[in-house]
Amino acid sequence: MCSIMQTGEILDIKKYAIHDGPGIRTTVFFKGCPLSCWWCHNPESLSKATQRLYRPKRCIGCKECLTVCPNGAIEELEEQLHWTAAACRYCRTCEKVCPAEAVEFIGKTMTVDEVVAEITKDTLFYDQSNGGVTISGGEPLMQPSFLMQLLEACGKLELHRTLDTAGHVDTRTLLKAATRVDLFLYDIKHMDPEKHYHYTGVANDTILNNLKLLSRQGARIIIRLPVIPGINTDEENIDRTGSFVASLSGIIGINILPYHCAAEAKYQNLDLKNKAADLQRPSEDVVASVARHLASYNLEVKIGG
Repeated sequence: MCSIMQTGEILDIKKYAIHDGPGIRTTVFFKGCPLSCWWCHNPESLSKATQRLYRPKRCIGCKECLTVCPNGAIEELEEQLHWTAAACRYCRTCEKVCPAEAVEFIGKTMTVDEVVAEITKDTLFYDQSNGGVTISGGEPLMQPSFLMQLLEACGKLELHRTLDTAGHVDTRTLLKAATRVDLFLYDIKHMDPEKHYHYTGVANDTILNNLKLLSRQGARIIIRLPVIPGINTDEENIDRTGSFVASLSGIIGINILPYHCAAEAKYQNLDLKNKAADLQRPSEDVVASVARHLASYNLEVKIGG
């Protein structure tokens, strides 16, 4: 008996990615995440639901969207166009007619076969570069049935499979995924449980325990650590991170990811509050100091993805 093909909520499919695992890759971004990190650079991935993104600077005032909206979700008030979320049915009609691409709906329901069809278009590049497919997010493990089918389909095609996770997931689901994954990119945000909760909205006990179990199962893992001045770059946290990671088996290395504020416009266009508005990029000296501290624990450290 054939299993029912699952559908999933997809944010984006990025081709020719070189920072999400070895070689040239296709990265599939899932929608939905259980964390709400202050510094998230993909705020459009937090909600599993489709979202409307509006870029007011692109709008040329043609009012095509006002004319075609079948649900009356767009109206003109004081010579300004206003969108009412409660009235919107997310039919994407306004997106289709906007000549300036000022309106975009983020999120698309896709079948496993549809995603695989996009992935396999670049098989030649995977073969030449020892690349493959990376499943990222959001948090892919929030859509477990769809994820498992997608991983199995990629496995049948003998594609290298990388899974990017924050680890705040059901342990049984994570270990099930481990039987279908060749490499994990595993995020560690902060070692202090109270600070982790304050800055991400969740505690870190499940995350750290899942990482231990994944390590014991023999998984190959690259740790990803965001570097955010004033939040997790103090010497105590870096030392605790280095000590913890060094105690695990299967760790290939640790990638440190300097914070950047490139997502500020996304927050504005999605009408979301940006908690990281006052955060600054780490200086080269801070990044170098973090790298040295981690390397002192005999870890293979890389700056960047």
